[in-house]
Amino acid sequence: MRFLLDTHVLLWWRAEDPRLPKRVQTLLESPARHELCFSIASLWEIAIKQSLGRLRLDMRLDAFAATLEATGRFRLVAIEPEHLTRLDGLPFHHRDPFDRLLLAQAISLGATAITNDAQWARYPVPIRW
Repeated sequence: MRFLLDTHVLLWWRAEDPRLPKRVQTLLESPARHELCFSIASLWEIAIKQSLGRLRLDMRLDAFAATLEATGRFRLVAIEPEHLTRLDGLPFHHRDPFDRLLLAQAISLGATAITNDAQWARYPVPIRW
């Protein structure tokens, strides 16, 4: 099964944040059975939040991405034209541009989203939490 992680899931997993449910932690630790994806859009969101002083990583953003990929658990997904085409057709249930792009990617990839954002349920994408 293919999963696309919301940005907060990446950050909470990396920080071993207790807000990440045990069932999600277990899923993230079993990559042999699943394809776990994170988006370049999440890295972009993190970069913006860092520049605004709303978030601080303990490493450079490129090192953060490399660390995720180096675990062998996660695959970085680029932003493709088909994702933007899908984004263009999404209703505005959610106003966050990063979440909307992640939703479009999940739909295009046929992925289940891993998020605790209740707004995502208003879109045609399966959710795991």
